[in-house]
Amino acid sequence: MGFHWPELFIVGMIALLIFGPRRLPEMGNALGRALGEFKKSMNDVPSPAPSDAPATEREPR
Repeated sequence: MGFHWPELFIVGMIALLIFGPRRLPEMGNALGRALGEFKKSMNDVPSPAPSDAPATEREPR
């Protein structure tokens, strides 16, 4: 699942119609910065210790 070129093109054209050609680069920069901050914060989150992880053993049938 994901976006393909036709969907991205349609979304881009709608954004161009709504925001106009002047604000579109500003919004792209803001979106890029937000995604960068999100990725950075996700990398800073410590992973749980292996002993804290729940056991996922299957019950015998």
